[in-house]
Amino acid sequence: MAQFVHPSREDITLAGVLAALADPMRLRIVKSLMEQNDCMSCTEAAPCPKMAKSTLSNHFRILRESGLIQTSKKGVEHRNVVRTADINARFPRLLKTILSYPD
Repeated sequence: MAQFVHPSREDITLAGVLAALADPMRLRIVKSLMEQNDCMSCTEAAPCPKMAKSTLSNHFRILRESGLIQTSKKGVEHRNVVRTADINARFPRLLKTILSYPD
């Protein structure tokens, strides 16, 4: 079974979060997850339905390792949710500010 790397709240860095969100596709994934306000599978949150699975997996890995999302396995699906409380505790209003800008 896949083991997911999730940094602790204290290990989430501003540089890591900003680097992860600098990619337009990853920013769209986070926006999609935030709008849903619930766990979503990788394919549900995909910004482009024709994106290769390997590319999508890489985007989710970067978001996970930066501390932006939490991934859990439910059956054969990977379920994802934004770590809003952890990000807001480290960097108040950062997500709200970044996500408020139009695409």
